[in-house]
Amino acid sequence: MVAPQKFTEFIDSNADRFIDRLGEAIAIPSISGDASRREDVVKMAVWLEAQLNEYGVKTEKIPLGQQQLEGKTLDLPPAILGRIGNDPKKKTILIYGHFDVQPANKNDGWNTEPFTMHYEKDTGKIFGRGSTDDKGPILGWLNVLDAHSTLGLDLPVNLRFCFEGMEESGSEGLDDLIASEAAKGQQGWFDGVDAVCISDNYWLNTRTPCLTYGLRGIAYYQITLSGPGSDLHSGIYGGAVYEPMTALIALMSKLVTQDGHILIPGVYDGIKPADSEELKKYEELDYSIDDLEGAAGGKIANSSERITVLMGRMRNPSLSLHGIEGAFSGVGCKTVIPAKISGKFSLRLVPPQTPEDITKKVVAYVKSEFAKLNTRLNLEVEYMHGGKPWVADINHWNFEAAKKATEAVYLQTPNYTREGGSIPVTLTFADNLGVNVLLLPMGRADDGAHSTNEKLDVSNFIKGSKLLGTYLYEVAEITQSA
Repeated sequence: MVAPQKFTEFIDSNADRFIDRLGEAIAIPSISGDASRREDVVKMAVWLEAQLNEYGVKTEKIPLGQQQLEGKTLDLPPAILGRIGNDPKKKTILIYGHFDVQPANKNDGWNTEPFTMHYEKDTGKIFGRGSTDDKGPILGWLNVLDAHSTLGLDLPVNLRFCFEGMEESGSEGLDDLIASEAAKGQQGWFDGVDAVCISDNYWLNTRTPCLTYGLRGIAYYQITLSGPGSDLHSGIYGGAVYEPMTALIALMSKLVTQDGHILIPGVYDGIKPADSEELKKYEELDYSIDDLEGAAGGKIANSSERITVLMGRMRNPSLSLHGIEGAFSGVGCKTVIPAKISGKFSLRLVPPQTPEDITKKVVAYVKSEFAKLNTRLNLEVEYMHGGKPWVADINHWNFEAAKKATEAVYLQTPNYTREGGSIPVTLTFADNLGVNVLLLPMGRADDGAHSTNEKLDVSNFIKGSKLLGTYLYEVAEITQSA
């Protein structure tokens, strides 16, 4: 069932209007990790729900409880659940996305204001926080609904929606909501869902579309060291006291080597080596070390072997050091010994690793290494948040439909990828609904989703909107003929 030509023509002819709407979404600074922006996250939820309602989607904003953030008790942003279509002869696809974004500030190195869309018509790039992660893809689904509503076309499948505003901050409250709705059966919002489609990741490069069937999990930690009652003058106390910063640097240097080998004992236990069939998948991928270094903005690959780099990015665990809090970072030469200092790091996990098992190993190892320092400082090791890894069956009709849709829109066979990033809700859907989950990305590898100058190419936004709609038609075609 090829997508109707008038659908694809509608997407093309309304491109300018769709871009303007994306600008409206970008302008709402829905930063979930900033207490001062919580009202903006809620504002984004209200805006999105109104858009869905305009195209006939029945919705409900679901409260998710409260959280402690920056010393304040805040209501979590509501999740938006929606449905359109209830034809028992049609498949039912659940769409997930998130409307919150990472922090952004012009002073961080952005070339433009991050919450004002900047459209470079000569390069075809849309700059703005959330453009590719994940407001662009969400608006791609709005574009599909817009086209069908305006043209009077019946959707080829029934659709269910689950949009949240806390993905960038651990998806607090969402797992419980999904489990609760799944347990309600016919009375729940997810009744009859046959498969899930998520557009919250990216192509492996800048030229080849992909379908993603695996994600690494995550386990995030904070090490805090303290001792002095207050910050100290290094000229008076330096050389006479144990310093928290010195101990923290020593501890963090014991976590991982420069080439990425994790030093925590037992962390690699149970991970099976790639067999010949899996290695073949990596050999077939359209991806090079130049692609990696081009997206990273520097010649910094930790191996000259393409397959090694690919597996390091996709299917092997990793440990990254993220930052230090409590240290002097201002202008000038302040000679302070911080009284309390925190270091943050995370591990990306692969099967059979779980956050629970890895946390036991991390805590035991950090405490052991701290004891070897023989200081009189205080140590606290905190597990902040995490999610399990996920791998799906690429032979399912859900992936076959996405493959055919990609070939129809891009005239290319997609790469099949496992991705290094983590979207914990993917496994939550798979476990609670017992259905296949597909990651169908819109953006490219160089979009800079969590970085400065985040962008989305207009070609990906418009063709991506066609792809999402065409995927629905391919689902209908494949499942009706099966």
